[in-house]
Amino acid sequence: MSSEGGKEDCLGWAARDPSGFLSPYKFTRRAVGSEDVSIKITHCGVCYADVAWTRNEYGHSKYPLVPGHEIVGIVKQVGSSVQRFKVGDHVGVGTYVNSCRECEYCNDRLETQCEKAVLTFDGIDADGTVTKGGYSSHIVVHERYCFRIPENYPMDLAAPLLCAGITVYTPMIRHKMNQPGKSLGVIGLGGLGHMAVKFGKAFGLKVTVLSTSISKEEEALSLLGADHFVISSDLEQMKAIAKSLDFIIDTAAGDHPFDSYMSLLKTGGILALVGFPSEVKFSPASLNFNMRTVSGSVTGGTKDTQEMIDLCAAQKIYPKIEVIPIDYPMKLSRGSSREILSTDS
Repeated sequence: MSSEGGKEDCLGWAARDPSGFLSPYKFTRRAVGSEDVSIKITHCGVCYADVAWTRNEYGHSKYPLVPGHEIVGIVKQVGSSVQRFKVGDHVGVGTYVNSCRECEYCNDRLETQCEKAVLTFDGIDADGTVTKGGYSSHIVVHERYCFRIPENYPMDLAAPLLCAGITVYTPMIRHKMNQPGKSLGVIGLGGLGHMAVKFGKAFGLKVTVLSTSISKEEEALSLLGADHFVISSDLEQMKAIAKSLDFIIDTAAGDHPFDSYMSLLKTGGILALVGFPSEVKFSPASLNFNMRTVSGSVTGGTKDTQEMIDLCAAQKIYPKIEVIPIDYPMKLSRGSSREILSTDS
């Protein structure tokens, strides 16, 4: 165990190299400032980003790296100027912990688009320190980037909302994918995809799950309540639903053919890409002839995030998760996107 100097007051789980293995690591959190909230972390979701960053898949990981940006816990201390939280409140922290708070995006509560937005882990904060995430005992965050978790919402279930949930919710709201009776296609049924299905049904949409795996059919139809399930590699099934969808949320991380999915959109339909395939390639004809739109998106700002959490509490929208203890032998894999680490001991 090591630290960067000072009192080692926080216990985390850190990657030391691109192997993906995590081990205990003691380090120092900053002192609680006047506008800060100190949170005892009880749960942290396992996200695809945790896997990618611990393995240095994007080439800029800074070790030792403490991942985790789907953080839920209990307020244990607040700064003298904090207005929105008190000791004992249930709160969440998502994918970013700072921004300039002055630009047009921050003023519109779209902090993810701020040029100075700071990632929850492996980011460079305003004081020059490297941020460390939620695979740890506690975290200190400015109150602006904390979210109130309603008392009636289970804390373990709240964790995935802070990345997976808001990642699909943001484009759905921006592109008005909340109109009852409209049709939504969801590509992929992992952590992101299953939340898109849940939001779609909550909004009154007719939801079709598009997957290459027949093993997902029962979950899609029986557990999540999707209206239809289509094997996207089956050309006949795809032809049968051509030009039938108003919207598509594309959550697939692997490379896939875009033209076949674009053919499912009605005239004026919208495909929102929230996954990160290595390339996006489609014929201009797939876009131009039917006035279709392709849009990208990442997580969401503080306004949308709090609204989404409140919606989930009001309508009892719960992610499907598996809770594991944080002292479980830790090597992250791409199949971990619905696991929740319990850090409360």
